[in-house]
Amino acid sequence: MTGPEDTGQDRIRTDIAHNARVWNYWLGGKDNYLIDRQVGDMVTGMYPSIGHVARADRAFLGRVVTYLAGDAGVRQFLDIGTGLPTVDNTHEVAQRISPSARIVYVDNDPIVLTHARALLTSTPEGLTEYIDADAHRPGDILGAVEGTLDLSQPVAVMMLGILNFVLDTDEARSIVRRVMDAVPSGSFLALTHPTLELGGEGNAEAMEFWNKHATPPITARTRAEFAGFFEGLDLLEPGIVSCARWRDGGATTVEVAQFGAVGRKR
Repeated sequence: MTGPEDTGQDRIRTDIAHNARVWNYWLGGKDNYLIDRQVGDMVTGMYPSIGHVARADRAFLGRVVTYLAGDAGVRQFLDIGTGLPTVDNTHEVAQRISPSARIVYVDNDPIVLTHARALLTSTPEGLTEYIDADAHRPGDILGAVEGTLDLSQPVAVMMLGILNFVLDTDEARSIVRRVMDAVPSGSFLALTHPTLELGGEGNAEAMEFWNKHATPPITARTRAEFAGFFEGLDLLEPGIVSCARWRDGGATTVEVAQFGAVGRKR
């Protein structure tokens, strides 16, 4: 757990755009710098629907946590790659339904670290913690959650828009397997991931631009590659779809090029 004296300020780069801050900009937030807005606008010019993707991803999180904390009865959430706080964060959604829910956020972006206190709020009955750790090192994450989460009880693992920053697909699958092997039967995995399918072909140029001018580098994946992350899990209905259409009640008319799915460990 990061100590309160470690703000991460010495690691913040204001001369290069960073995903957490650009994503915050696309969501209408204020926790970003000029370089983030400039790169964000360039990407939007190449791929105008990117703002829709950001909002759809956020809405997916809300629907997933609502279902898992409600119908599925999950009381523990491990949110890896949480990003900057905004409205309806995982703990807020979960604890509205179950005040005793426990949530651990994981991120290693320094500006997210500076906002840790905003994340570290909880109902008196529950608990919310923040871990400064890298998704590439799942063993570190699992070791750090001990004492906050009971890994003998079901955990909802949230990895929304994070595996696209693990460029090697085998490594990305290994990260997922390592985390899911550590949680018991009845746990869940929720993922979103950009794709060049679902009408996302125009995103290729934007991703190439991003990888030259921002950090961390990103990759898209196919439906088959995305499905591989759920090996050994039972996909919940409606399976792998655009995240905008996952259990949206038929309200969504726009399909975004971002896969979304939830699987349950047998």
